[in-house]
Amino acid sequence: MSLTDPNQPLTTSTGTSLTDAARDHLWGHFTRHSVYEPVEAGGKGAEVPVIVRGSGHHIWDAAGNRYIDGLSGLFTVQVGHGRTELAQAAAKQAEQLAFFPLWSYAHPAAIELAERLAGYTPADLNRVFFTSGGGEAVEAAWKLAKQYFKLTGKPEKTKVISRSIAYHGTPHGALSITGIPDIKEVFEPLVPGAFKVPNTCFYRAPEELADDEYAFGQWAANQIAELIEAEGPDTVAALFLEPVQNSGGCFPPPPGYFQRVREICDQYDVLLVSDETICAFGRIGSMFACNDFDYVPDIITCAKGLSSGYSPIGAMIASERLFEPFRHGTTAFAHGYTFGGHPVSAAVALANLDLMEAEGLNQRVKELGPSFKAHLETLLDIPIVGDVRGAGYFYGIELVKDKATRETFNEEESEKLLRGFLSKALYEAGLYCRADDRGDPVIQLAPPLTIGEEEFAEITAILRKVLTEAAELL
Repeated sequence: MSLTDPNQPLTTSTGTSLTDAARDHLWGHFTRHSVYEPVEAGGKGAEVPVIVRGSGHHIWDAAGNRYIDGLSGLFTVQVGHGRTELAQAAAKQAEQLAFFPLWSYAHPAAIELAERLAGYTPADLNRVFFTSGGGEAVEAAWKLAKQYFKLTGKPEKTKVISRSIAYHGTPHGALSITGIPDIKEVFEPLVPGAFKVPNTCFYRAPEELADDEYAFGQWAANQIAELIEAEGPDTVAALFLEPVQNSGGCFPPPPGYFQRVREICDQYDVLLVSDETICAFGRIGSMFACNDFDYVPDIITCAKGLSSGYSPIGAMIASERLFEPFRHGTTAFAHGYTFGGHPVSAAVALANLDLMEAEGLNQRVKELGPSFKAHLETLLDIPIVGDVRGAGYFYGIELVKDKATRETFNEEESEKLLRGFLSKALYEAGLYCRADDRGDPVIQLAPPLTIGEEEFAEITAILRKVLTEAAELL
C-alpha cells in the first residue's frame, strides 16, 4: 500500500466528504445502497469506496490505499491507467471539434476509426455503426437484423437466440437477450422473442459428455439448431454469442463449437452476432476474438477496450451483405445515438489502438495468457476452488462446496461467501476484482494487458491467502 497524491481533495466543492456526498446523491449501478446507509437508519454503515487515481495496473482510493486493478475497471482499461497520450488526444480533438453527430454527416475521427476497425475484422465486415457502449451496440444489432430481413422479403424473422446466464446489456432489447433471470424479472414485460440455449461451461457439462470437450461443444451447438427448428426457421433472425462468455465465469468455446455454429447459421439463414463488448481489443489476444477462435460472424458488437475506457464509445460492425439493402432508394436504418461516434471518443480510440500496436499488447496477451492461467491453476489445491477457465487475460475461478461432487453453494451460503467475506477481503488485501454469483459463484479477473509474470504471481498470492481463509471459515 502507498499514499496517493496528498493534494487530492477529499471533499466536494461544497466541503462535503466524498463518501458522504456519494451516499447522499450518487445512485450507483447494480448497487445495494443499504450497505452504505447509516446503522441508525437500518443500513450497515459502510463507506462508499471512492477511487481517486489510477496509474498503470494500480488504482488508489480516497484514503490513499493502493490496489491492483484486476478487472481493468470493468474489463475495459486495456492499456492501463494514467496514459497521458490518450488524455492529450482527447484535449486536441476537443479543441478542434468537440462534438458533431453522425446523422447524415461525418467527421474525420469517426471516418478514420471506421476504416481502422474494418481493417481488423475478418472477411467483409466493413460497415461500422457507432454507439456509446456495448449494450447499445447489441440493441442496434437486433434492430438491424429485424430490418434487414424485412427488406429482403422475410419479415417474420424477428426472434433471437442467446445463451443461458449470458449478459448482453441493459437496454430493453439487450436485456431480453441477456440470460440472467434475476436481473430481468423486475423489468418485465421485456421485448418478446428472445430464447435461450445452454452455454459452454464444460465444468458443468452433462455427465455423459463430461469427458469429451469436443462432443460437448457439438451438443451445445446442436441445441441451437434444435431451438431454431422448434421456433420455426422462418422466424429466427439472429444468434448472439460472446467468444468467451462473461457471466457465469468465463466460459471458453469448446473445440469446433463456433465452426458448427457457423454451419447452423448458414443452414437456417440466421445472423451470427459475435458480442465482443469484453473480448475484443486484445482481451483474448487479437483485436477481435472471433479471429482467435477462427469464425466469421455477420455482425460484431464491441465497446470497452476500444478506447480503454478513457472516453465512452461502442460499435456495431456489419457485413457488406447486411448493408446492401441500404444502398438503394430511400431506405435508411432509422436508428442512432446522439453521442455515437463522438469526435473526442473516436480520437481517443484511435490513440488507444496506436498504443496497443506500438507496445505489441495483442501479441503480449497471446504469449503470456497461458502463463497467467498456469499461475491461477496453482490455486486448484484449495478445497473450495473447483475450476479455473478462460482465455487470454480473462479468467474465472469457480468456487464449490464439494470438489469431488462439484456441489455448488446455495443462495444463503453464496451470499455469505461472496458478499459477506470475499469481496471485502480481496479488496482489503489489495486486489480489485469481481466476486460474482450470476450463476455458480466465481471470481473473475481481467487485468490491464500491460501486466506480466510479476503481477501474475502477486495476484495469485493474494488470491491464495484470501481463498484459504474463506475455505477455513466455511
